[in-house]
Amino acid sequence: MVTRSKTDFNVKNYPNIKSQLLDWAGGFSPIAWYDSNDYPHQNNDYDAILALETFEENPWHTSEKKLQTALGTDWLFGFFSYEYNAAWEHVTPTNPSFLSVPQLKYFKPKKIWLLKGDLLTALYLETDNPAVDFKRITISKTRAEASLTAINLSPRISKDIYLQHASALKQHIMRGDIYEVNYCMEWYADEVDVSPMALFNALNRIGKTPFSAFLSFDNTYLMSASPERFLQRRGDTLMSQPIKGTAARHEDAVVDKSVAEALKLDAKERSENIMITDLVRNDLSRIAQKGSVAVYEQCTVYPFEQVHQMISTVKAQCDSAFTSLDVINACFPMGSMTGAPKQRAMELINQYEHGQRGLYSGAVGYFAPNGDFDFNVVIRSLVYDAASKYLSTHVGSALTAAADPSKEYDECQLKVKAIKRVLADKQTISNIHGTKV
Repeated sequence: MVTRSKTDFNVKNYPNIKSQLLDWAGGFSPIAWYDSNDYPHQNNDYDAILALETFEENPWHTSEKKLQTALGTDWLFGFFSYEYNAAWEHVTPTNPSFLSVPQLKYFKPKKIWLLKGDLLTALYLETDNPAVDFKRITISKTRAEASLTAINLSPRISKDIYLQHASALKQHIMRGDIYEVNYCMEWYADEVDVSPMALFNALNRIGKTPFSAFLSFDNTYLMSASPERFLQRRGDTLMSQPIKGTAARHEDAVVDKSVAEALKLDAKERSENIMITDLVRNDLSRIAQKGSVAVYEQCTVYPFEQVHQMISTVKAQCDSAFTSLDVINACFPMGSMTGAPKQRAMELINQYEHGQRGLYSGAVGYFAPNGDFDFNVVIRSLVYDAASKYLSTHVGSALTAAADPSKEYDECQLKVKAIKRVLADKQTISNIHGTKV
Protein backbone atom coordinates (compact mmCIF):
# COMPACT_ATOMS: atom_id res chain seq x y z
CA MET A 1 0.00 0.00 0.00
CA VAL A 2 1.37 3.41 -1.00
CA THR A 3 1.56 5.92 1.87
CA ARG A 4 0.32 9.43 1.10
CA SER A 5 0.09 12.60 3.14
CA LYS A 6 -3.25 14.42 3.16
CA THR A 7 -3.27 18.22 3.13
CA ASP A 8 -6.42 20.36 2.95
CA PHE A 9 -6.60 23.88 1.52
CA ASN A 10 -9.56 26.25 1.77
CA VAL A 11 -10.20 27.64 -1.72
CA LYS A 12 -13.23 29.81 -0.97
CA ASN A 13 -11.30 32.86 -2.13
CA TYR A 14 -10.16 31.20 -5.35
CA PRO A 15 -13.22 31.20 -7.65
CA ASN A 16 -11.12 30.08 -10.63
CA ILE A 17 -9.40 27.22 -8.86
CA LYS A 18 -10.43 24.62 -11.46
CA SER A 19 -8.91 26.52 -14.36
CA GLN A 20 -5.85 27.29 -12.25
CA LEU A 21 -5.36 23.61 -11.47
CA LEU A 22 -5.55 22.67 -15.12
CA ASP A 23 -3.32 25.59 -16.14
CA TRP A 24 -0.67 24.41 -13.72
CA ALA A 25 -1.00 20.79 -14.87
CA GLY A 26 -0.12 21.65 -18.46
CA GLY A 27 3.59 20.96 -18.09
CA PHE A 28 3.23 17.49 -16.57
CA SER A 29 2.78 14.01 -18.03
CA PRO A 30 0.77 11.88 -17.68
CA ILE A 31 -2.34 13.86 -16.73
CA ALA A 32 -5.81 12.71 -15.68
CA TRP A 33 -8.42 15.42 -15.11
CA TYR A 34 -12.10 14.89 -14.31
CA ASP A 35 -14.56 17.77 -14.02
CA SER A 36 -18.22 17.57 -12.90
CA ASN A 37 -18.83 21.16 -14.05
CA ASP A 38 -20.97 21.65 -10.92
CA TYR A 39 -23.80 19.81 -12.68
CA PRO A 40 -26.61 19.59 -10.10
CA HIS A 41 -28.30 16.36 -11.15
CA GLN A 42 -25.55 13.76 -10.77
CA ASN A 43 -24.08 12.20 -7.65
CA ASN A 44 -20.34 12.81 -8.06
CA ASP A 45 -17.87 12.18 -5.25
CA TYR A 46 -15.79 15.22 -6.23
CA ASP A 47 -16.26 18.46 -8.15
CA ALA A 48 -12.93 17.85 -9.88
CA ILE A 49 -9.97 15.47 -9.68
CA LEU A 50 -6.43 16.03 -10.96
CA ALA A 51 -3.79 13.28 -11.05
CA LEU A 52 -0.25 13.98 -12.27
CA GLU A 53 2.97 12.21 -13.12
CA THR A 54 3.94 8.77 -11.87
CA PHE A 55 6.54 7.48 -9.45
CA GLU A 56 6.82 3.89 -10.69
CA GLU A 57 9.75 2.71 -12.79
CA ASN A 58 7.36 0.81 -15.07
CA PRO A 59 4.41 3.17 -14.81
CA TRP A 60 1.77 1.72 -17.09
CA HIS A 61 -0.61 -1.07 -16.10
CA THR A 62 -1.69 -2.34 -19.52
CA SER A 63 -2.90 -5.87 -18.79
CA GLU A 64 -5.86 -7.13 -16.82
CA LYS A 65 -3.57 -9.25 -14.63
CA LYS A 66 -1.30 -6.33 -13.76
CA LEU A 67 -4.27 -4.07 -13.06
CA GLN A 68 -5.90 -6.68 -10.82
CA THR A 69 -2.67 -6.94 -8.81
CA ALA A 70 -2.44 -3.15 -8.44
CA LEU A 71 -6.01 -2.66 -7.23
CA GLY A 72 -6.17 -1.75 -3.56
CA THR A 73 -2.53 -0.65 -3.35
CA ASP A 74 -3.08 2.97 -4.38
CA TRP A 75 -5.16 5.26 -6.59
CA LEU A 76 -5.21 4.23 -10.25
CA PHE A 77 -6.24 6.50 -13.14
CA GLY A 78 -6.80 5.55 -16.76
CA PHE A 79 -9.20 3.92 -19.19
CA PHE A 80 -10.69 0.82 -20.78
CA SER A 81 -11.02 1.02 -24.56
CA TYR A 82 -14.12 -0.35 -26.27
CA GLU A 83 -12.08 -3.35 -27.46
CA TYR A 84 -10.98 -4.24 -23.90
CA ASN A 85 -10.46 -8.00 -24.28
CA ALA A 86 -12.49 -9.22 -21.31
CA ALA A 87 -15.61 -8.17 -23.19
CA TRP A 88 -14.58 -9.81 -26.48
CA GLU A 89 -14.37 -13.42 -25.39
CA HIS A 90 -16.52 -14.54 -28.30
CA VAL A 91 -15.89 -11.69 -30.75
CA THR A 92 -12.58 -10.93 -32.46
CA PRO A 93 -12.37 -7.31 -33.68
CA THR A 94 -11.65 -7.44 -37.42
CA ASN A 95 -12.07 -3.79 -38.38
CA PRO A 96 -8.99 -1.62 -39.01
CA SER A 97 -7.67 0.50 -36.16
CA PHE A 98 -6.92 4.10 -37.14
CA LEU A 99 -5.61 5.03 -33.68
CA SER A 100 -3.12 2.95 -31.73
CA VAL A 101 -4.78 2.67 -28.33
CA PRO A 102 -4.21 -0.19 -25.85
CA GLN A 103 -7.16 -2.10 -24.43
CA LEU A 104 -6.53 -0.62 -20.99
CA LYS A 105 -4.01 1.75 -19.47
CA TYR A 106 -3.63 2.90 -15.84
CA PHE A 107 -1.03 4.71 -13.77
CA LYS A 108 -0.37 5.47 -10.12
CA PRO A 109 0.00 9.25 -9.84
CA LYS A 110 2.70 11.05 -7.95
CA LYS A 111 0.34 13.92 -7.10
CA ILE A 112 -3.46 13.91 -6.61
CA TRP A 113 -5.76 16.89 -6.04
CA LEU A 114 -9.41 16.38 -5.00
CA LEU A 115 -11.84 19.32 -5.10
CA LYS A 116 -15.15 19.25 -3.20
CA GLY A 117 -16.89 22.55 -2.53
CA ASP A 118 -14.41 24.95 -0.93
CA LEU A 119 -12.05 22.17 0.12
CA LEU A 120 -9.08 21.22 -2.06
CA THR A 121 -7.25 18.12 -0.79
CA ALA A 122 -3.75 17.13 -1.84
CA LEU A 123 -2.73 13.46 -1.62
CA TYR A 124 1.05 13.47 -2.00
CA LEU A 125 3.91 11.10 -1.53
CA GLU A 126 5.72 12.03 1.66
CA THR A 127 8.76 13.26 -0.28
CA ASP A 128 6.77 16.10 -1.94
CA ASN A 129 5.46 19.37 -0.52
CA PRO A 130 1.86 20.24 -1.55
CA ALA A 131 2.03 23.72 -0.01
CA VAL A 132 4.68 24.76 -2.53
CA ASP A 133 2.57 23.46 -5.40
CA PHE A 134 -0.59 25.09 -4.02
CA LYS A 135 1.14 28.46 -4.16
CA ARG A 136 2.15 27.80 -7.76
CA ILE A 137 -1.39 26.74 -8.64
CA THR A 138 -3.05 29.82 -7.18
CA ILE A 139 -0.77 32.27 -8.98
CA SER A 140 -0.75 30.38 -12.28
CA LYS A 141 -1.90 32.59 -15.13
CA THR A 142 -3.57 31.65 -18.37
CA ARG A 143 -2.12 32.93 -21.61
CA ALA A 144 -4.14 35.27 -23.76
CA GLU A 145 -6.90 33.89 -25.95
CA ALA A 146 -5.60 32.75 -29.32
CA SER A 147 -7.38 32.24 -32.61
CA LEU A 148 -6.62 28.78 -33.94
CA THR A 149 -6.66 27.53 -37.50
CA ALA A 150 -9.89 25.82 -38.51
CA ILE A 151 -9.95 22.03 -38.62
CA ASN A 152 -12.41 20.31 -40.92
CA LEU A 153 -13.54 16.85 -39.93
CA SER A 154 -14.37 14.32 -42.64
CA PRO A 155 -16.84 11.46 -42.14
CA ARG A 156 -15.33 7.99 -42.40
CA ILE A 157 -18.43 6.88 -44.34
CA SER A 158 -20.89 8.73 -46.56
CA LYS A 159 -24.52 9.33 -45.69
CA ASP A 160 -25.53 6.75 -48.30
CA ILE A 161 -23.38 4.05 -46.69
CA TYR A 162 -24.67 5.00 -43.24
CA LEU A 163 -28.26 4.61 -44.44
CA GLN A 164 -27.48 1.30 -46.16
CA HIS A 165 -25.89 -0.14 -43.03
CA ALA A 166 -28.53 1.27 -40.69
CA SER A 167 -31.21 -0.31 -42.88
CA ALA A 168 -29.34 -3.64 -42.89
CA LEU A 169 -29.08 -3.55 -39.10
CA LYS A 170 -32.78 -2.79 -38.88
CA GLN A 171 -33.42 -5.94 -40.92
CA HIS A 172 -31.48 -7.91 -38.29
CA ILE A 173 -33.82 -6.41 -35.72
CA MET A 174 -36.90 -7.32 -37.72
CA ARG A 175 -35.61 -10.92 -38.00
CA GLY A 176 -35.19 -11.09 -34.23
CA ASP A 177 -31.38 -11.29 -34.19
CA ILE A 178 -31.26 -8.29 -31.84
CA TYR A 179 -33.66 -5.81 -30.27
CA GLU A 180 -31.45 -2.74 -30.43
CA VAL A 181 -27.98 -1.77 -31.63
CA ASN A 182 -25.88 1.37 -31.27
CA TYR A 183 -24.44 2.10 -34.72
CA CYS A 184 -21.58 4.61 -34.81
CA MET A 185 -19.54 6.52 -37.36
CA GLU A 186 -16.18 8.29 -37.17
CA TRP A 187 -15.24 11.85 -38.16
CA TYR A 188 -11.53 12.54 -38.50
CA ALA A 189 -8.76 14.85 -39.71
CA ASP A 190 -5.25 13.90 -40.88
CA GLU A 191 -2.04 15.88 -40.48
CA VAL A 192 -3.36 18.50 -38.06
CA ASP A 193 -1.53 20.34 -35.30
CA VAL A 194 -3.67 21.02 -32.25
CA SER A 195 -3.32 22.08 -28.63
CA PRO A 196 -5.12 19.24 -26.83
CA MET A 197 -5.68 21.08 -23.55
CA ALA A 198 -6.95 24.13 -25.42
CA LEU A 199 -9.40 21.97 -27.34
CA PHE A 200 -10.58 20.35 -24.12
CA ASN A 201 -11.05 23.74 -22.53
CA ALA A 202 -13.25 24.86 -25.42
CA LEU A 203 -15.20 21.60 -25.60
CA ASN A 204 -15.79 21.62 -21.85
CA ARG A 205 -16.89 25.23 -21.91
CA ILE A 206 -19.53 24.46 -24.54
CA GLY A 207 -20.74 21.18 -23.02
CA LYS A 208 -20.41 21.70 -19.22
CA THR A 209 -21.13 18.01 -18.71
CA PRO A 210 -20.84 16.11 -15.41
CA PHE A 211 -18.33 13.51 -16.61
CA SER A 212 -15.87 15.61 -18.58
CA ALA A 213 -12.34 14.24 -18.74
CA PHE A 214 -8.90 15.08 -20.10
CA LEU A 215 -6.24 12.38 -20.37
CA SER A 216 -2.70 12.60 -21.68
CA PHE A 217 -0.53 9.52 -21.99
CA ASP A 218 2.52 9.19 -24.20
CA ASN A 219 1.50 10.91 -27.47
CA THR A 220 -2.25 10.32 -27.11
CA TYR A 221 -4.81 12.77 -25.72
CA LEU A 222 -8.47 12.35 -24.84
CA MET A 223 -10.75 15.39 -24.62
CA SER A 224 -14.17 14.26 -23.40
CA ALA A 225 -17.37 16.19 -22.64
CA SER A 226 -19.35 13.14 -21.61
CA PRO A 227 -22.78 13.46 -19.99
CA GLU A 228 -22.98 9.76 -19.12
CA ARG A 229 -21.87 7.66 -16.16
CA PHE A 230 -20.98 4.05 -16.91
CA LEU A 231 -20.57 2.71 -13.39
CA GLN A 232 -19.82 3.95 -9.89
CA ARG A 233 -18.97 2.00 -6.75
CA ARG A 234 -19.29 3.36 -3.22
CA GLY A 235 -18.64 0.64 -0.69
CA ASP A 236 -20.91 -2.19 -1.78
CA THR A 237 -23.33 0.08 -3.66
CA LEU A 238 -23.10 0.06 -7.45
CA MET A 239 -24.81 2.61 -9.69
CA SER A 240 -25.13 2.77 -13.49
CA GLN A 241 -26.88 5.59 -15.37
CA PRO A 242 -27.44 4.68 -19.03
CA ILE A 243 -28.49 7.37 -21.50
CA LYS A 244 -30.80 6.68 -24.41
CA GLY A 245 -32.89 9.48 -25.90
CA THR A 246 -31.65 12.84 -27.23
CA ALA A 247 -33.30 16.11 -28.26
CA ALA A 248 -31.79 19.50 -29.13
CA ARG A 249 -32.02 22.44 -26.70
CA HIS A 250 -33.69 25.71 -27.78
CA GLU A 251 -33.07 29.29 -26.71
CA ASP A 252 -36.82 29.92 -26.47
CA ALA A 253 -37.76 28.63 -22.99
CA VAL A 254 -41.29 27.66 -24.00
CA VAL A 255 -40.09 25.69 -27.02
CA ASP A 256 -37.29 24.13 -24.98
CA LYS A 257 -39.72 22.90 -22.32
CA SER A 258 -42.03 21.54 -25.02
CA VAL A 259 -39.16 19.62 -26.63
CA ALA A 260 -38.18 18.11 -23.27
CA GLU A 261 -41.78 17.02 -22.64
CA ALA A 262 -42.01 15.51 -26.13
CA LEU A 263 -38.81 13.53 -25.51
CA LYS A 264 -40.16 12.27 -22.19
CA LEU A 265 -43.29 10.93 -23.92
CA ASP A 266 -41.64 9.66 -27.12
CA ALA A 267 -42.50 5.96 -27.38
CA LYS A 268 -39.49 5.10 -29.54
CA GLU A 269 -37.00 6.87 -27.24
CA ARG A 270 -38.55 5.33 -24.12
CA SER A 271 -38.39 1.91 -25.75
CA GLU A 272 -34.65 2.33 -26.41
CA ASN A 273 -34.01 3.45 -22.86
CA ILE A 274 -36.03 0.67 -21.25
CA MET A 275 -34.28 -2.02 -23.33
CA ILE A 276 -30.86 -0.80 -22.25
CA THR A 277 -31.94 -0.38 -18.63
CA ASP A 278 -33.02 -4.02 -18.64
CA LEU A 279 -29.63 -4.98 -20.11
CA VAL A 280 -27.85 -3.06 -17.33
CA ARG A 281 -30.01 -4.82 -14.72
CA ASN A 282 -29.02 -8.15 -16.23
CA ASP A 283 -25.30 -7.25 -16.26
CA LEU A 284 -25.36 -6.11 -12.62
CA SER A 285 -27.25 -9.23 -11.52
CA ARG A 286 -24.17 -11.30 -12.41
CA ILE A 287 -22.12 -9.77 -9.57
CA ALA A 288 -24.83 -8.38 -7.25
CA GLN A 289 -26.31 -9.69 -4.02
CA LYS A 290 -29.46 -11.64 -4.81
CA GLY A 291 -32.52 -9.41 -5.11
CA SER A 292 -30.56 -6.15 -4.76
CA VAL A 293 -30.74 -4.90 -8.37
CA ALA A 294 -33.36 -2.15 -8.69
CA VAL A 295 -34.29 0.67 -11.06
CA TYR A 296 -34.36 3.90 -9.06
CA GLU A 297 -35.20 6.17 -11.97
CA GLN A 298 -36.63 5.37 -15.38
CA CYS A 299 -36.59 7.58 -18.49
CA THR A 300 -36.07 10.90 -16.70
CA VAL A 301 -35.20 13.80 -19.03
CA TYR A 302 -32.32 16.05 -17.92
CA PRO A 303 -31.13 19.30 -19.51
CA PHE A 304 -27.55 19.79 -20.71
CA GLU A 305 -26.05 22.78 -22.50
CA GLN A 306 -26.60 21.43 -26.03
CA VAL A 307 -29.20 18.67 -25.66
CA HIS A 308 -31.83 17.07 -23.45
CA GLN A 309 -31.01 13.48 -22.47
CA MET A 310 -33.18 10.65 -21.20
CA ILE A 311 -31.45 8.91 -18.28
CA SER A 312 -32.26 5.92 -16.10
CA THR A 313 -30.56 4.94 -12.83
CA VAL A 314 -29.94 1.34 -11.77
CA LYS A 315 -28.45 0.39 -8.40
CA ALA A 316 -27.29 -2.86 -6.83
CA GLN A 317 -25.34 -4.20 -3.86
CA CYS A 318 -22.12 -5.93 -4.86
CA ASP A 319 -21.59 -9.53 -3.81
CA SER A 320 -18.48 -9.68 -1.59
CA ALA A 321 -17.11 -12.57 -3.65
CA PHE A 322 -16.34 -10.22 -6.55
CA THR A 323 -13.55 -7.67 -6.97
CA SER A 324 -13.97 -4.24 -8.52
CA LEU A 325 -12.45 -5.51 -11.76
CA ASP A 326 -14.94 -8.41 -11.74
CA VAL A 327 -17.70 -5.80 -11.59
CA ILE A 328 -16.27 -3.88 -14.55
CA ASN A 329 -15.88 -7.07 -16.55
CA ALA A 330 -19.48 -8.10 -15.90
CA CYS A 331 -20.84 -4.81 -17.24
CA PHE A 332 -18.36 -3.76 -19.92
CA PRO A 333 -18.79 -2.49 -22.55
CA MET A 334 -21.81 -0.52 -21.45
CA GLY A 335 -25.15 -1.49 -22.93
CA SER A 336 -25.95 2.03 -24.08
CA MET A 337 -23.07 1.76 -26.57
CA THR A 338 -23.69 -1.79 -27.75
CA GLY A 339 -27.32 -2.92 -27.82
CA ALA A 340 -29.32 -5.94 -26.79
CA PRO A 341 -28.64 -8.78 -26.62
CA LYS A 342 -25.14 -7.44 -26.04
CA GLN A 343 -23.06 -10.22 -27.54
CA ARG A 344 -24.94 -10.38 -30.85
CA ALA A 345 -25.08 -6.58 -31.05
CA MET A 346 -21.29 -6.45 -30.65
CA GLU A 347 -20.87 -8.99 -33.44
CA LEU A 348 -22.99 -6.86 -35.77
CA ILE A 349 -21.17 -3.68 -34.76
CA ASN A 350 -17.93 -5.42 -35.71
CA GLN A 351 -19.47 -6.43 -39.03
CA TYR A 352 -20.97 -3.11 -40.11
CA GLU A 353 -18.81 -0.35 -38.63
CA HIS A 354 -15.78 0.85 -40.61
CA GLY A 355 -13.16 0.91 -37.87
CA GLN A 356 -12.44 -0.02 -34.28
CA ARG A 357 -13.80 2.43 -31.74
CA GLY A 358 -10.75 2.56 -29.47
CA LEU A 359 -11.33 5.03 -26.65
CA TYR A 360 -14.78 5.93 -27.96
CA SER A 361 -17.44 3.83 -26.19
CA GLY A 362 -14.82 2.94 -23.62
CA ALA A 363 -14.65 4.22 -20.06
CA VAL A 364 -12.39 6.74 -18.33
CA GLY A 365 -12.12 6.99 -14.57
CA TYR A 366 -10.31 5.92 -11.42
CA PHE A 367 -10.02 3.22 -8.78
CA ALA A 368 -9.56 4.41 -5.19
CA PRO A 369 -7.46 2.37 -2.73
CA ASN A 370 -10.60 1.27 -0.80
CA GLY A 371 -12.11 -0.32 -3.92
CA ASP A 372 -14.45 2.52 -4.85
CA PHE A 373 -14.44 3.64 -8.48
CA ASP A 374 -16.22 5.93 -10.91
CA PHE A 375 -16.19 5.72 -14.72
CA ASN A 376 -17.80 7.69 -17.50
CA VAL A 377 -18.87 6.61 -20.97
CA VAL A 378 -16.49 8.08 -23.55
CA ILE A 379 -18.85 9.97 -25.87
CA ARG A 380 -18.88 13.59 -27.15
CA SER A 381 -15.12 13.30 -27.26
CA LEU A 382 -12.03 13.99 -29.34
CA VAL A 383 -8.95 11.76 -29.46
CA TYR A 384 -5.64 13.08 -30.78
CA ASP A 385 -2.47 11.20 -31.68
CA ALA A 386 0.29 13.82 -31.61
CA ALA A 387 2.80 11.52 -33.33
CA SER A 388 0.66 10.88 -36.41
CA LYS A 389 -1.25 14.20 -36.11
CA TYR A 390 -4.54 12.31 -36.34
CA LEU A 391 -7.69 13.76 -34.76
CA SER A 392 -10.82 11.65 -34.33
CA THR A 393 -14.33 11.73 -32.94
CA HIS A 394 -17.24 9.29 -33.14
CA VAL A 395 -20.99 9.72 -32.93
CA GLY A 396 -23.78 7.17 -32.91
CA SER A 397 -27.40 6.45 -32.17
CA ALA A 398 -29.60 3.52 -31.25
CA LEU A 399 -31.46 1.58 -33.89
CA THR A 400 -34.67 -0.25 -32.99
CA ALA A 401 -37.57 -1.67 -34.96
CA ALA A 402 -39.19 1.78 -34.85
CA ALA A 403 -36.06 3.63 -36.00
CA ASP A 404 -36.01 5.79 -39.12
CA PRO A 405 -32.42 5.61 -40.47
CA SER A 406 -32.64 9.16 -41.88
CA LYS A 407 -33.63 10.53 -38.47
CA GLU A 408 -30.89 8.52 -36.79
CA TYR A 409 -28.39 10.07 -39.18
CA ASP A 410 -29.73 13.51 -38.25
CA GLU A 411 -29.25 12.64 -34.56
CA CYS A 412 -25.61 11.83 -35.29
CA GLN A 413 -25.22 15.24 -36.91
CA LEU A 414 -26.72 16.88 -33.83
CA LYS A 415 -24.24 15.09 -31.57
CA VAL A 416 -21.21 16.05 -33.68
CA LYS A 417 -22.35 19.68 -33.86
CA ALA A 418 -20.67 20.74 -30.61
CA ILE A 419 -17.39 19.16 -31.72
CA LYS A 420 -17.55 21.03 -35.01
CA ARG A 421 -18.21 24.29 -33.17
CA VAL A 422 -14.96 23.87 -31.26
CA LEU A 423 -13.05 23.26 -34.49
CA ALA A 424 -14.84 25.91 -36.57
CA ASP A 425 -13.11 28.66 -38.55
CA LYS A 426 -11.94 31.58 -36.40
CA GLN A 427 -13.00 29.75 -33.26
CA THR A 428 -11.20 31.48 -30.40
CA ILE A 429 -10.23 29.15 -27.60
CA SER A 430 -7.90 29.43 -24.70
CA ASN A 431 -4.41 28.02 -24.80
CA ILE A 432 -4.42 26.79 -21.23
CA HIS A 433 -0.81 25.75 -20.90
CA GLY A 434 -0.33 28.02 -17.91
CA THR A 435 2.71 30.13 -17.17
CA LYS A 436 4.84 28.28 -14.60
CA VAL A 437 6.06 30.22 -11.62
